[in-house]
Amino acid sequence: MARSSTAFVCQSCGASHPKWAGRCDDCGAWNSLVEEVATPTPGGGVKRRHTGKALDFVDLGGTSEPAPRMLTHIAEFDRVAGGGLVPGSALLIGGDPGIGKSTILLQAVARMAQSGIRTAYISGEEAIDQVRLRAARLGLAHMPVALATATALSEIIPALEATDGPQVVVIDSIQTMYVDTLDSAPGTVAQVRTCAQELIRLAKRRGFAVVLVGHVTKEGAIAGPRVLEHMVDTVMYFEGERGHQFRILRAVKNRFGPTDEIGVFEMTEAGLIEVPNPSALFLAERRGDVAGSAVFAGMEGTRPLLVEIQALVAPSSLGTPRRAVVGWDANRLAMIMAVLDARCGLALGGNDVYLNVAGGLRITEPAADLAVAAALVSSLYQTPLSSETVVFGEIGLAGEVRQVGQADARLKEAVRLGFERAIVPASRTRKRAKIDGLNMNEIDRLSELVDLLTPAEAPPRMAGPQKVFR
Repeated sequence: MARSSTAFVCQSCGASHPKWAGRCDDCGAWNSLVEEVATPTPGGGVKRRHTGKALDFVDLGGTSEPAPRMLTHIAEFDRVAGGGLVPGSALLIGGDPGIGKSTILLQAVARMAQSGIRTAYISGEEAIDQVRLRAARLGLAHMPVALATATALSEIIPALEATDGPQVVVIDSIQTMYVDTLDSAPGTVAQVRTCAQELIRLAKRRGFAVVLVGHVTKEGAIAGPRVLEHMVDTVMYFEGERGHQFRILRAVKNRFGPTDEIGVFEMTEAGLIEVPNPSALFLAERRGDVAGSAVFAGMEGTRPLLVEIQALVAPSSLGTPRRAVVGWDANRLAMIMAVLDARCGLALGGNDVYLNVAGGLRITEPAADLAVAAALVSSLYQTPLSSETVVFGEIGLAGEVRQVGQADARLKEAVRLGFERAIVPASRTRKRAKIDGLNMNEIDRLSELVDLLTPAEAPPRMAGPQKVFR
């Protein structure tokens, strides 16, 4: 009989250690090692069984039918999922506590059930009465959704194996599930990995779509082993600030559709309402020509999205000036400020700098560099940009403005929303096509943008001619 052995497993990365330590040597996390009992396979390894059946190889150039889709009838959710849920697929959705994960999934399965798809919602965190109260608040109490509360996988799997079982299953959440064969507590690496593997295997064998809700750490990543994100077909994050009514559903992995696609929702008393035109919503609170404000034409997946970037440059009374950034990378801001100081002669280093992306959206693409620089220079000189101007472009350390992808889609979205002017990178490879109703200012250096926003009475900048060494 195999003898049980004890190992200390890191709850952040899943690495196994022979003895306890305060710090995991693999990922560097502190106080993350938990003792777990593992039963090795008899004989010291995996037993090989020869079934006599060889693999069937096929040609790489073959054709196959496109994966069928089950629509949730929530357009923004279906957009992020790549057109709907695929039978036999596994989807993982994570987000901060109270952000609305359970709400959006309950709305999705209720609409699918209304269209005739058999759905099941299995909660391991809330009682049945609590889920019913949420459904009544959302006006979904009459929907034919199969509801259950369970945490033991031995009770869940027999119900899902039935021939008339559900076609879509929501597990809320995977960290609360456990299998009896493991001695570790629910939420540990071994339990999360084993429960997810069993549910995904059953979903692919039975052909139903399983949606797993995952907890997140304080850094915002899904808790548990990283292998969980590799096992599923789609990974989504539900983002947003609690003080804002907007919520962003973002796909970071999708085997059946584009990644980095987003869906925008608005949290109301009646639940989450999809926002079909997020650009107009993010720009709805603009206050005309205000110094320190610039409209950035960005791309989120395949969707062009216009958002306002606000900057405030103020004299500092501290020895170390403050830098506060919301919705953008603080290191990227430091780089843009250094380029403005070194290449354009601006004295930003001694000022307090505050940067905010309006609406609670988080921007990650470098195409926002030029819009951030425009907002900083506008605030420094108190010269507002025209409210009908959009800006985008990447900035290099030499002060050059680089081209970005999908520029035409950004400009067309700006025209659709009534913008009349665009400050964009100059095209060196081909002549940029003219877009009706849009006056474009193509710039090649960051200093050209500074010249556009510098008033005539401003003192001369510190930058002098650079000596070229040959």
